[in-house]
Amino acid sequence: MLLGYTITQWLFGILSFLSIMFGLMVVFSRNPVNSVLYLVLTFFCIAGHYLLLNAQFLAVVHIVVYAGAIMVLFLFVIMLMDLNHDNEPQKTWISKIIAGIAGGMLLCVLVGSLKGSEQLGISQYGSSQIGMVKNLGKVLFSEFLFPFEIASILLLAALVGSIMIGKKEIK
Repeated sequence: MLLGYTITQWLFGILSFLSIMFGLMVVFSRNPVNSVLYLVLTFFCIAGHYLLLNAQFLAVVHIVVYAGAIMVLFLFVIMLMDLNHDNEPQKTWISKIIAGIAGGMLLCVLVGSLKGSEQLGISQYGSSQIGMVKNLGKVLFSEFLFPFEIASILLLAALVGSIMIGKKEIK
């Protein structure tokens, strides 16, 4: 132990620093493709936080869904769009100032709402094994079996509906 910190605290600090830096690079990057790639790196850092919280299933789902599927779609959309600086509408200084004020107000609301969260004692309610896939499967297929089956039927109906809508009629 270096200066009383454990390895998880060091990993948390490093992952937090990297996710904040990559998030800032998403916002301040001029190239939209680079911005999407920085967002993928931010998602990997957040998945690392999930691993530190012992939520392996959530980390894997986060990587597969966000970094794997949604970011690939974003990247294809950005690459297929013609993003010339000549065609882009320029923002006025007034709209930038209003956006900064609105963002600052949102930050104040978020900080104010999280200020009293330490008094709730959220950390005492869970166990260290709550994010494990084995425990999730036990709960999902015992207590929540009926809602799980209803969700699968709804997904099947959505799949059939999207196929029927997208299908070309043969004449």
